[in-house]
Amino acid sequence: MTESTPTEAAMPTVPATPPQRLEALHRRLEAAATGDDAPDVHYRHLDSAVGGLLVAATEQGVVRVAFAREGEDAVLQALADRVGPRVLRTPGRLDAAAAWLEAYLAGRRQPFPLALDTRLARGFRLSVLDRLREVPYGERVTYAQLAASADAPRAVRAVGTACATNPLPIVIPCHRVTRSDGSTGAYLGGAEVKVRLLELERTGRLPD
Repeated sequence: MTESTPTEAAMPTVPATPPQRLEALHRRLEAAATGDDAPDVHYRHLDSAVGGLLVAATEQGVVRVAFAREGEDAVLQALADRVGPRVLRTPGRLDAAAAWLEAYLAGRRQPFPLALDTRLARGFRLSVLDRLREVPYGERVTYAQLAASADAPRAVRAVGTACATNPLPIVIPCHRVTRSDGSTGAYLGGAEVKVRLLELERTGRLPD
């Protein structure tokens, strides 16, 4: 017969915390995260019509929209590295961003002004994003046309890189940029999502 050691015998069983209590504690933490106690980055998840999204914001505005295929851990780590280490899930702080995305995907052209924080793009990539924001709803430009509008007609490949690394897809519409041969080209959320977004803007309805 094997006897338990005194340490094993005295070890208490820790009861599991009920999910409701954990959620209540999280809501209290979220409510207290203001002023000097505010995190560097707030984030939430959104089950959207184009799949799961992670939406993140700073006190200045929405800083990141990420598709599920990018990997949540990688996205959050990049935000911690590039924005600040205090990253907290605070869904209520991103209600406006969630409402904007849901309204856009339901067919509204420009739901309402949304504050953005574009610090994750710099230099030429930031200038490309600025040009992207000028492309009207429902219209398309080619990578070459976008390069020309950014006063860098030979930088077509760099424009492609700027679109591929756009930290705010959907909100800053890199899906409106297509290839010169008429094909849609690559997209951070996947080629199928890009086609669906273009069709949404053409018809006012997101295809299944």
